Amino acid sequence: MDAKREAQPDESPTETVKRTKTETENGDKADRSDVHVLSGFQMTAVLSESAREKNIFLQGKLNDETAVVILGKTPIEQGTLPDIFAESTLQLKMKNDIYSEYRLQPPAQLNEMKVTIVHPATKEHVNKYTRQDRVLVEETGEDYQSITLPFIHAQSFSLKWVYNILEKKAEKDRIVFEDPDEKVGFILLPDLKWDQKQTEDLYLIAIAQQRNIKSLRDLRSEHLPLLENILQRGKDAIQQRYRLPASKLRVYLHYQPSYYHLHVHFTNLNYEAPGCDVERAHLLTDVIQNLQSDRDYYIKRTLHFPLRTDNKLVSLFEEAGRL
Repeated sequence: MDAKREAQPDESPTETVKRTKTETENGDKADRSDVHVLSGFQMTAVLSESAREKNIFLQGKLNDETAVVILGKTPIEQGTLPDIFAESTLQLKMKNDIYSEYRLQPPAQLNEMKVTIVHPATKEHVNKYTRQDRVLVEETGEDYQSITLPFIHAQSFSLKWVYNILEKKAEKDRIVFEDPDEKVGFILLPDLKWDQKQTEDLYLIAIAQQRNIKSLRDLRSEHLPLLENILQRGKDAIQQRYRLPASKLRVYLHYQPSYYHLHVHFTNLNYEAPGCDVERAHLLTDVIQNLQSDRDYYIKRTLHFPLRTDNKLVSLFEEAGRL
């Protein structure tokens, strides 16, 4: 599990981050008032944890307001290996014939962790970071119109952080590529799950400039120029910046999305990114081909997606006899 912004309860979220470093990723000075932001954090509960992803999600209080803190181990960089071997201490835990196991304590500068802070956090934030069972929902085109769309309209999903990016009020220094065109343009920037230190777990998000496309369900054939532009220019930008060819990329959309503004995921094909599973991810190339064949493909198509059992949408599908 990892952090994801303004997600629905079924998704591991990525929120606006209060950095605990004194510099941003590109070396710019950050707000030093955030350096010790965790010193006042009072933990009240462990919401969930993942040994596989090496993350833990915590609930607590920060400045007398509810906060969620996500701690995660950062990947090992190849360039640090000589220092790890030379400067670390080892404690023997087990030895049997040719096999031995140790606990390694690296030097402080190589023992970094990634921290994401959601503050102030709402009850919905706390719920979505808490581990829950999931169910697979089957949504017809009619279900979308009668159940899902009214649910979306009834919610107050904030997109302020998205508009801040598009208007360059936030995260301007993180932009990898920008096409400002109002119809086919987008901004490409790293997802907060990626620390940008190696391409093995590369993860970027393309956020469309258009503000009236909520999800896959809204896409029509007239949006093909936008989708094709994101696909091609996104791949070109990644090739130029990170030297990763298109054949090494997984480019897809989520349904349900974690927030209702059209965005496309670009990940390294070798990285098993959260949400790239078959019941949730739709390859952008497939989406383009489907719309080329039928302009209204996603109006009529039955789509499947996983939801956490505490998601209000699950209750609505149950009440309608669809679960």
